[in-house]
Amino acid sequence: MAELVQANWMLLVIALVIGMAVAWWIFAANRTTRVAKEQSAEADALALRNQALIDAPPAAAATPKTAAPEPAPAPAPPLAPAAPPVAASGADDLTLIKGLGPKLKAQLAVMGVTTFAQIAAWDDAEIDRVDAQMGRFQGRIRRDDWVAQAKLLAAGDSAGFARQFGNR
Repeated sequence: MAELVQANWMLLVIALVIGMAVAWWIFAANRTTRVAKEQSAEADALALRNQALIDAPPAAAATPKTAAPEPAPAPAPPLAPAAPPVAASGADDLTLIKGLGPKLKAQLAVMGVTTFAQIAAWDDAEIDRVDAQMGRFQGRIRRDDWVAQAKLLAAGDSAGFARQFGNR
């Protein structure tokens, strides 16, 4: 065996180098994974909005110190419920709407929204006004189609709700 290795040592070295190159290529190819993520138009719009906020000058630096302070913007008008106010005992379980959890239910209750009928009666302006007050949950009303869900739940159409939005 020793004589065979001494006679063919050059071939063994070449085979070892080729084997190491193949092993490096296999392991290096597995380490670099490429993830292609598709972004929706909504995500692109949010990214542009966020970049604009990042690039904007700070509010304190935007106004010169010698200028007179501008009056504060008027607060948004309170949300007018579409249906008459309902006592807490007559409130619907808004968490039946998909995408609306306990935190959002509490936030809507503060705004005076406690029934499916109120949400079902929302138009685009009302959705925009409520959505502006949702904080980090902005966009959820349209994305999860709360109005359509609320219309079915207010009508008591659980079969239609399950058919369109799935079982709870």
